[in-house]
Amino acid sequence: MFDSNTKLAIVCHDAGGAEILSSYIKQQGINPYYCIEGPALGIFERKIGAVESIALDKALSLADCFLCGTSWQSDLEWHVFERAKNTGKKTIAFLDHWVNYQERFIRNGVQHLPGEIWVGDAYAMDMASDIFPDIPVTLVNNPSFEDVRNQFSKITVDNSLEAGRLSVLFLSDNLGEAMLKLHGDQRHVGYTDFDALEYLIQNLDVLGGDVAKVTIRPHPSESGEKYRWANERYKGLVEIGGHITLLEELARNDVIVGGESMAMVIALICGKRVISCIPPGGKDCSLPYDDIQKMHKLIAARCKLC
Repeated sequence: MFDSNTKLAIVCHDAGGAEILSSYIKQQGINPYYCIEGPALGIFERKIGAVESIALDKALSLADCFLCGTSWQSDLEWHVFERAKNTGKKTIAFLDHWVNYQERFIRNGVQHLPGEIWVGDAYAMDMASDIFPDIPVTLVNNPSFEDVRNQFSKITVDNSLEAGRLSVLFLSDNLGEAMLKLHGDQRHVGYTDFDALEYLIQNLDVLGGDVAKVTIRPHPSESGEKYRWANERYKGLVEIGGHITLLEELARNDVIVGGESMAMVIALICGKRVISCIPPGGKDCSLPYDDIQKMHKLIAARCKLC
């Protein structure tokens, strides 16, 4: 979608945007400038090899078009939307999720919007078009999903758990930090990742089998130290993961549980059973996939049988 004369820069900090943008670059075979920071850097290097990341000021001077993620952990892309607009350069934001669309472009009450928005599916297309009626929205089939299918099909694992016992993977969203940064309140949506994990552990019996272990995979922006308390409180049941790739960890587990993480969608693509464990008091999971089960509904069904 870019001609050979376009001086393109990729700008990204967070993992979600990096997964999509790195797959797009790999599939399109283009050679842009890179302004990559934080978790995004490791993802780009894993998918396309070593990249030379330049400073934002240099990228703004060299490029005439910017394809960006929409990070909440960083103001990097937000500054691009501000500064490129002031110089008349083109900016595109590729939305990597289905939540908090407006908040992605606001810092301290100040909004800077891109000139164009790309989305990866029809549901996101409808949402973005409604929320940003004055911005062109383009549907670009999610480029990371094809990579996921190809990579997952090549993974083989030897699950050594005894027959009939379940291994469960809990995917952290780092939700509390995101809500604190965006809204000044860790519980802005009614719960935190800790609440969701406790809700899961207290209701493991609704999963339909004896659970051998629960592995916590920290969000790319988190340290495993954040969940040391769970490892100590539920010794023998809970362990901290995140030491291997997401796809490898999905392959090693039977049931994938989280709030409304993009990684849950990746798990669906890999054919896994996926459950949202947003606890009472939190808003319902907004991921637009009917195959994602809801823990509160599983609990209600259990109660009817009691």
